[in-house]
Amino acid sequence: MQTSEPSTLYRPAGTQAGLEELRGLLGAALDILGEVAAGRTGPVPPGGPEAAREAARQALAGPLLPPGAPAGPAAVLDELVRPYARWAADITHPAALARMQPPPTTASVAAELVAAVLNQSLHAWESGPFALELDRWLIARLAELAGYGPGAGGTLTSGGSVSNLMALIAARDDTIAAKLGRYSFQEGLLQIGVQPVILAPEGIHFSIARAARILGIGEEHIRAVPVGKDGRMIPAEADRILTELPAGQLAVALVACAGSTDLGIVDPLPEIAEVTRRHGVWLHADAAYGAGALFSRRLRPMLDGLALADSITMDLHKFGWTPASSAALLVRREETLLPFGLQPTTCLSSDDDTCAGYIGLQGTSLQTTRRADALKIAVTMRALGEDTIEAMVDTCHDLARYAAARIAAEPRLELGTEPPLTAVLFRYLPDAPSDADAFNGALRRRALEEGRALIARTHIPAGDGGTRVFLKLMLLNPDTTPEQIDQVIDMLLALAAEQEAATAGA
Repeated sequence: MQTSEPSTLYRPAGTQAGLEELRGLLGAALDILGEVAAGRTGPVPPGGPEAAREAARQALAGPLLPPGAPAGPAAVLDELVRPYARWAADITHPAALARMQPPPTTASVAAELVAAVLNQSLHAWESGPFALELDRWLIARLAELAGYGPGAGGTLTSGGSVSNLMALIAARDDTIAAKLGRYSFQEGLLQIGVQPVILAPEGIHFSIARAARILGIGEEHIRAVPVGKDGRMIPAEADRILTELPAGQLAVALVACAGSTDLGIVDPLPEIAEVTRRHGVWLHADAAYGAGALFSRRLRPMLDGLALADSITMDLHKFGWTPASSAALLVRREETLLPFGLQPTTCLSSDDDTCAGYIGLQGTSLQTTRRADALKIAVTMRALGEDTIEAMVDTCHDLARYAAARIAAEPRLELGTEPPLTAVLFRYLPDAPSDADAFNGALRRRALEEGRALIARTHIPAGDGGTRVFLKLMLLNPDTTPEQIDQVIDMLLALAAEQEAATAGA
């Protein structure tokens, strides 16, 4: 059989020749990043979406698969990395305050490169022997950090949304099995003849509704638990809803906030756990953002009762200063992840291999091939150490409190609430109060389009049953200074004054 010779352009990164070529390519890529960084004037170039699209149109004008002899990796890197870097959000910039994207540590980025070069997978022992042990070790340490005891388990995931989805799958299957002795992952919900119900506080993360859709439970079967004036779930209301559920409906999970992304709300976990235990309902704590409080002695009391949850979502690519994806789902009982391991195939594991210790992790995840994300997390945690990462979390919290105090002192700004974590909500108060929502939306877009600041927006419930638009500063860069926060706020006030003057003159 005749086969064509592989091109000399193909050089595996892990070989000696590949590592030498990689050294040169990395140097070239780092030079490009340095040149772009030196020329930056803000957290993103001005021009907004159309300018970004035009830059992409120019850079991507050629075909995906060039015919004939391609230009080679160095030339292609220059063609694509330069515009990619130029139009990347500079998350190290003090005015990059929009999203939960902290600047990753150098150690974590180096570890990410190693993981990519070696390209280990976690589904089978022969795909990554040490990577598997590292993953198991990291999950055990994260479970300890969350307060779980022996018998806990978990898995690394691509993010909080996937962790929440997996938690609700486990909750559905475990609760139905415990209460009905039936297995929904085998029979299907129609055969079992029960309508699963999920309880969650008003304003829970959108990924819960999306999970309900994917699981076939349906958004209509999410029961909203009323919250108090502080935004926290009222345990007595959860107890009432569970008690009054009609026949044919089975509550399989109650989802609690453990640090909401806007207001930093932590529901009363000990009291909620008491309710769920009494009714035999799985308690899931969404601590994707709030888990960062575990690193701080000052903030850790916020999460009292976290270890009472049956499952916990935790994102290390928020407070862990690692590149995405670095998330985890932790479970109080390792065996509750068993439904993910019921594959009919025998190509990934056999009984004799399993007995001999050749055990992969295909049975704990939605994914089969799964990258070794544990390396960058473990490297970062060990490189920073307990005291340093605590100081980083506390510094970000101090910056949020500083920003809140500065905003509260400005007569034209309204502070949403004192920040429990590092998100600061506020809004500009224009002369025409009825236009405040549209005004703040336009103010944010102007800051983005001019490349002056990257800030987020959100909708916060109001007393009249509606919502109000608030802007959001997300403080996750401990290198930011109070003076830089002042500059951002001063800039936004100046833009708002210009916008208001232009509106009045129109």
